[in-house]
Amino acid sequence: MHRTCHPLARLTLVVGLALVPCAASSCQSAYFAAMEKFGYAKREILVDRVEDAREEQAQAQKQFVSTYERFKQVTGIQGGKLEKTYQSLSSAYEDCSDRAQAVRERITAVEEVAQAMFREWKSEIGEYSDPTLKRQSQETFDATRRRYDDLLRSMLKASASMDPVLTAFRDRVLFLKHNLNAQAIRSLSETAVALEGDVSKLIADMQASIAEADEFLGAMKPAG
Repeated sequence: MHRTCHPLARLTLVVGLALVPCAASSCQSAYFAAMEKFGYAKREILVDRVEDAREEQAQAQKQFVSTYERFKQVTGIQGGKLEKTYQSLSSAYEDCSDRAQAVRERITAVEEVAQAMFREWKSEIGEYSDPTLKRQSQETFDATRRRYDDLLRSMLKASASMDPVLTAFRDRVLFLKHNLNAQAIRSLSETAVALEGDVSKLIADMQASIAEADEFLGAMKPAG
């Protein structure tokens, strides 16, 4: 379940609506500045967005698997059920496409706040006068940056894995639309086997990305 009741989510909506008229390039800076006035640092916003991206990936994974199963189970459809089958598969494909877009948007949101956080952090390291504290801050920065880079690579890999599966789903929906008969239905079921490798890779990449997000969140959240 998406955490729509989270105070940060509600505040994000309010601030976002207030910034609707501004240009995209300046909106992010204005948004982060406004959120910090309400006591939400970039680090906390990053954690929140990573959690959202992880949840969106989990939902996308379920939707892709469900749609794949539908394509495998379409044999034996006859007569008047052909149109209903097409509508069902077309709707499932659209759901997958929407989920894929939502995942990409979540990843972009993570990138935006991470870039802002690391840019600010790097600049502030130069303001230290105590060399020991400066070194410790730099070490923490480097470790956090490495964990984030691993997370982003994993998320982007999982996102890219959705593309060949989406393309295959779309091809099969179009094929059924143009050949609305029992033979086409049987053909879909037969060609679904060819999708198995791409779907398996997608599931594995999604699982790896979700696990990477869990590890990143565990390191970012304070103990206790």
